[in-house]
Amino acid sequence: MNIKKINIILLLLFFILLTDLIIGQSRSVINKGVDNYEEGKFGEAEKDFKASIDEKFETYEGHFNLGDALYKQEKYEDALSYYKNALALAETDEQKSHVFHNVGNTLLKSQKLDESIGAYTQALKLNPDDLDTKYNLSYALKQKQKNEDQKQDQNKEQNKDQDKNKDQNKDQNKEEKQDQDENKDQQNKDQQKNDDKNEQQKQDPQDQQQQQPPPEISKEEAERILNALKDDEKDLQKELRKQKGKKVKVEKDW
Repeated sequence: MNIKKINIILLLLFFILLTDLIIGQSRSVINKGVDNYEEGKFGEAEKDFKASIDEKFETYEGHFNLGDALYKQEKYEDALSYYKNALALAETDEQKSHVFHNVGNTLLKSQKLDESIGAYTQALKLNPDDLDTKYNLSYALKQKQKNEDQKQDQNKEQNKDQDKNKDQNKDQNKEEKQDQDENKDQQNKDQQKNDDKNEQQKQDPQDQQQQQPPPEISKEEAERILNALKDDEKDLQKELRKQKGKKVKVEKDW
């Protein structure tokens, strides 16, 4: 065996040992993260799982567990991104079904019901006997139906309010029309009165005088007028007697 082949073998052994060392360190960090996760120290577990990914990025467990730690801290968008990485690195249908199950949970927490139902469905296709996924899928479907029922009830209430407003508007319009008709009738009556008054004013003044009642006079005024008439009558009789005694000269007209 020549020296060149020996160097190649030694180099391969070095890389193998280095890889095992890295994997061992990554496994150690993952285990530490799992311990923190089980103790409810989700922030610490997040740091451990991120460290394991930094040491060996292409590890299904590191991304999957980091997604779980973020989910527990309600960092749903970040959790989804690491679940997607885990799905790409999954090697078995069981691993993929676990990822889809947790993706469904994350979407459900984010109130994305349709997407969560799709994720649970994918998980059951890969593992039809998963009871937890069946239960969560049933819950998501019921929640969706509940939301649709509530939406329908809200629409009914809105339609009812709209109908009520329409009826109120009809009544109001009816009252306004009645008021307008009454005002119009009153205006017509007033106009008719004015027309009658104007027509009366246009009549012949003699008719108006005839229609006017004679003025009332006092007793004293009546006696004064009678006495004046008697005096006038005496003067008239005197004048007639004077005229009777005179001769009238008649001239011929031929």
